[in-house]
Amino acid sequence: MSEMRIAIMGAGGIGAYYGACLARAGADVVFIARGAHLDAMRNNGLRVQEFGGADFTVDSVNATDDPAEIGPVDAVLFCVKMYDTIHAAELCKPLMGNNTMVVTLQNGVESVDMINSVLGAEPSTGPAPGLGQALGGAAYISATIVEPGVVKRNNQMAKIEFGEPDGTISRRATAFAKTLKDAGIETAVTPAMQTMLWSKFVLLTANSGMTSLSGEDTGVVRADPVMRAVYRDAMRESVAVGRAMDVYLPDDIIERSMDWLDSSAPIKASLAVDLERGRRLEVEWLSGAVHRLGAQVGVPTPIHSTVYAALRPHVNGKA
Repeated sequence: MSEMRIAIMGAGGIGAYYGACLARAGADVVFIARGAHLDAMRNNGLRVQEFGGADFTVDSVNATDDPAEIGPVDAVLFCVKMYDTIHAAELCKPLMGNNTMVVTLQNGVESVDMINSVLGAEPSTGPAPGLGQALGGAAYISATIVEPGVVKRNNQMAKIEFGEPDGTISRRATAFAKTLKDAGIETAVTPAMQTMLWSKFVLLTANSGMTSLSGEDTGVVRADPVMRAVYRDAMRESVAVGRAMDVYLPDDIIERSMDWLDSSAPIKASLAVDLERGRRLEVEWLSGAVHRLGAQVGVPTPIHSTVYAALRPHVNGKA
C-alpha cells in the first residue's frame, strides 16, 4: 500500500465506502464527518454492507469534524453535496500542502471550478507548478448511509475515474490511482476530464430527473415506453448543451447510456432519495445546471427546465 495520506471530505455513502476500502487495505485515511455518523464511526468503527460480496467492518476509524486537527495530506477525496462545496473547500485549507490534490467525486460538471475558486492553484515552488488543486472525478457507484456508522453499496460497479483539467497524466494522479487500485477499487486516470464528467452528467441528469419526478426506480423507467422516451430526450438535451459548450461527447453516448439503463440493477438517484427523505436537493447542479447552461448557449432544455421548476420548491428540504 502506498504511503499517501488521504482525507475523506464528506464521509457520506460514497466517501465512507471508498474510505473504508482504503482503510481496510492499510492506507493512512482520516474521515471528516459530523453528527451521529461521526460518533458511531469513532465508537463502533465503520461497517460496510457489500453488494454481492462479503460485508466488512473497519474497527479502528480515524475520524474528526475538524480538519485543522489533521494537517497537510497528499490527497483529499472530496465527496460532499454540491450545496456544501464552497464551505467544504474552505475547510480543506488546513489539509493543503505544496502538492496536495483534491479529487472531487461530486455530481455535476461545475465542482472543479468551484473548489479552485477557494483553493486556487498550487504554489509556484511546488513539484508540479501551475496545476490547480482540484481534479475532476466521477464515482460510478450507488452507496448510502443506512444508519450511523453503516454504509451500504447498492450496485455492482464501484469505479472511480478522474483526471487533471489540463489533460496531463500527472505523477500525482498516477500515484493516487495506484493507491486506489491497491485498495481493490477499479480506477482510471483520464486525459479527457470534461468528456468524462459530461458523459456521466448526461446519464445522471436523466436518472435524477426521472426518478425524482416519478418516485420510481430505473427499472420502472426503462420498462415504460413513455418514461423511456422522455429519459432518452432528457439525455439529448444535456448532450446538446455540452456540445454547444465545445465539450467533446462521443456519437454513441446516448446508446451507451441506454445500454447502462437496461443492464444495471434498478436504482433511484440520490436526488430522488433526498427528495423522499425531505433533505436538501442538489437539483441546482443537475437539471438546474442543464437549464442554466442551456440558456447561456441558446439550447432549449424543456425537459430539464420542467424538472428544475418542479423541484425548486423542495430545494431546502423540509423544515
